Amino acid sequence: MASRTHRHRAAARPARDGSPRRRVPLRLLLPLLVLVALAAMLMLRGYVHSEILADHRVGKPAPTTQVPEDILEGGPVIDARAGQTQSLSVPDHRLVLTFDDGPDPTWTPKVLDVLRKHDAHAVFFVTGTMASRYPDLVQRMVDEGHEIGLHTFNHPDLSLQSKKRIDWELSQNQLAITGAAGIRTSLFRPPYSSFAEAMDNVTWPVTQYIGSRGYLTVVNNTDSEDWKRPGVAEIIRRATPEGGQGAIVLMHDSGGDRSQTVAALDRFLPDLKEKGYEFDNLTEALDAPSAHSPVTGADLWKGRAWIFLVQASEHITDVLVVGLAIIGTLVIGRFVLMLLLSGAHARRVRRRNFRWGPPVTAPVTVLVPAYNEAKCIENTVRSLMASDHPIEVLVIDDGSTDGTARIVEAMGLPNVRVIRQLNAGKPAALNRGLANARYDIVVMMDGDTVFEPSTVRELVQPFGDPGVGAVAGNAKVGNKDSLIGAWQHIEYVMGFNLDRRMYDILGCMPTIPGAVGAFRRSALEPIGGMSDDTLAEDTDVTMALHRAGWRVVYAENARAWTEAPETVQQLWSQRYRWSYGTMQAIWKHRRAVIDKGPSGRFGRVGLPFVSLFMVLAPLLAPLIDVFLLYGIVFGPTEKTIVAWLGVLAIQAVCAAYAFRLDRERMTHLISLPLQQILYRQLMYVVLLQSWITALTGGRLRWQKLRRTGVVEAPVGGAVPGRRAQRTDDRRPVA
Repeated sequence: MASRTHRHRAAARPARDGSPRRRVPLRLLLPLLVLVALAAMLMLRGYVHSEILADHRVGKPAPTTQVPEDILEGGPVIDARAGQTQSLSVPDHRLVLTFDDGPDPTWTPKVLDVLRKHDAHAVFFVTGTMASRYPDLVQRMVDEGHEIGLHTFNHPDLSLQSKKRIDWELSQNQLAITGAAGIRTSLFRPPYSSFAEAMDNVTWPVTQYIGSRGYLTVVNNTDSEDWKRPGVAEIIRRATPEGGQGAIVLMHDSGGDRSQTVAALDRFLPDLKEKGYEFDNLTEALDAPSAHSPVTGADLWKGRAWIFLVQASEHITDVLVVGLAIIGTLVIGRFVLMLLLSGAHARRVRRRNFRWGPPVTAPVTVLVPAYNEAKCIENTVRSLMASDHPIEVLVIDDGSTDGTARIVEAMGLPNVRVIRQLNAGKPAALNRGLANARYDIVVMMDGDTVFEPSTVRELVQPFGDPGVGAVAGNAKVGNKDSLIGAWQHIEYVMGFNLDRRMYDILGCMPTIPGAVGAFRRSALEPIGGMSDDTLAEDTDVTMALHRAGWRVVYAENARAWTEAPETVQQLWSQRYRWSYGTMQAIWKHRRAVIDKGPSGRFGRVGLPFVSLFMVLAPLLAPLIDVFLLYGIVFGPTEKTIVAWLGVLAIQAVCAAYAFRLDRERMTHLISLPLQQILYRQLMYVVLLQSWITALTGGRLRWQKLRRTGVVEAPVGGAVPGRRAQRTDDRRPVA
C-alpha cells in the first residue's frame, strides 16, 4: 500500500509533430478494461442463454408445389449434398432414437444412464447455446458412442432467416461442438421440423441450402410427443413403429421436465429389444461412414477458446449474483442501521437535560492551514471573527504564491496571527499550528470554509466529557445551487452526517472532517500530531485517537459551510484522494485487529465496520446498476425496473430522514434520481481506480482544488450565501 503523498509523472513520449504525447495512466486504463471485460462477459452470457439475438418466430405452413414428390413420400433422412436429392429410410427392426434441444444438466445425464444401462446408442441434436454451457455432457455423448447432430445455435426457425444467419447458426453450433468434444458433425436437424411430408415451399429451399453446405438433414417419422408429457405408456405407444418397421424416433432431453421420457426409455428399450429391434446411431443404421470427423489445429483451439469464454461468463455471472446478494444485504443493513442509530443519536443529544459535561467556556485556538487561498481566506477569517466563543486564529500559510498571507495581515484583526512556512503540505501546516497554539482545545478548518457564529461554541462543548478526544462537526455544501453541488449536498447530509450519527453510537467514527473538527492537544501530541503517511490525514488521526482510547463524537449543531468542487475534474481529484487515503489509513492501522485494549477494540469492531461500509460495500454497489442494465436489455425488464425503483425508494426514505434530522429543505432531493444514475457511477469509477492504484503500488500526489470564493461569511447567523464567481478556472492544481 503506497503511503507517500506525491508521485512523479511518467515522461511523455513526444508525438511525431514534436508535441508531447499523453499516455493513458494505468490506473485509468485498468478500470476501463475491467468494465469493458465485464460488459463483454455479460453480453456473451446473454447470447448463450438466448436472451440476445434469439428469434422465437415460427413460420406458417406453405404450399408444397416446389417440393419433389420423392422427398414428400420418402424417408426421414434427406441428402441434398453435391446437388443431388435423395431420400433415405432406416431398415426394418432398426430404431434410431434422437433427442433434441439438449444437453440439459438434469435430464441428459439420466437419459445417457438409461442408454448405457441397456447398451443402446442414439443421436443427440444439440443446440449451440446448451453445448457451450454444458460441454462435459457433449464429451460424454461422444465417449459413450452416441452421435451428435446440429440443431442450430439459438433454435430459430430457419425458414425466416437469411442465408447469412443460417451460416452463422451452423458455424456457431459447430464451434461449440468442436470446443466441447473436438469433432465436427455432418448431421443436421432443423428446429420446429416434423415429418418429411411436412416439407413445403419455404422449408425445402432451406434444406437444399443446408445440403449445399455439406449436411445431411434428419427429420423423423415417429414422434413420441414426449414434450406434451402424456404419460409413460402413451410415450411408449407413440414411439413404437408398426409391423417391425425401422424408424427415427423423436424425443427430447431438454426443454422442461423429462422424467416421463426417462421412465419411458427404461421400459421401451428392453421391450423392443426382445422384439428384435436394434438401437443404433444413424450412420450405423444406414451402414454409412461416421458423421463425426476429428478437428485439429487452429479450429480446435478456436472451439476450446469459445468454451472457455462461455464458462468464464457463466462463472463470472454466478460470482456477480453472489456479490449482488452480499451488497443487497449490506445496503439494506446499512440503511436500517443508519435509520435506527441516527435516530437514537438525535434523540439522545436533543433531550432537554442532555449535557456533555460542564459547559466549555475557555478560549480555543482555531487553525486555518492555507495554500493559495486568496479568493477564500478573507471570508473564512471574517466568519471566525463573528464567533460567539472566545478564540485565537492561526492562519498557517503553507508557501502560498498568491498573497494569501498578505491578505490576512492587511485585515489587521485582533487575535489573528499569520505563520509562514515553506510549502510542506497540510499535515505539516497543522503541526506547525499545534506547536504555536496557546490553548489545549484546537479547532481545525479548511481555508475555503466559513463558520456560523455558534459553530466553535457548539463544536467544543463535547469536551466537557474528559473522555472525548476529538469532535466531528457538521460539514455542509455552501455552493449547492449547481447540479454537482446539489448532488454533493445530498451526499453530505445523507452519506456523511447520517453516517457520523451512526458511527458515534457505535463508537467507531472513522473521520473528523478537515472542514470542521476539534481536538484536545493533549490527545494529539502523544500520537505524534497530524501524520503525512496517508493522503487522508483526518481519517488517519481519527483512527489513531480511537486506538489511543479516546472517544470521538459528532456535534450536529457545529455547522460549517465549505466550497465543494464544481466540475467533474475537481470532484474526481478530490474523491480519488479521499478514497485512496482512506484505504491507506485502514492499511496503516491494520495491526489494531490483533492489539489489546482500546486499540484492539477499535481494530476488531471499528476497522471491519469501516472497511465494510466505506470500502467493500461501495466497491460492490455498482452490481446493482450492472444488473439493472442487464435486466433491461435481457429481461425481465419490468421486474428489474421495479426492483431498482425499490432500492431508489429506500434511499429516498433515508435521504428524506437525513434532511429532516438536519432541518434541510426537501426540495433539494428532486435531483436524487439523477444523482443515482450519473453521480454515483462517477464515485464507483473513482473507488475502483483507488483500488487499482493501491493494488499496483501506485503513488498519488496531493491535488489542491482551485477555489472561487463563492461561499460568503454568514451575516447575523444566517445561512452563508453565494456570491458571483470570480473565475472559470477550477482545475485542480498540484
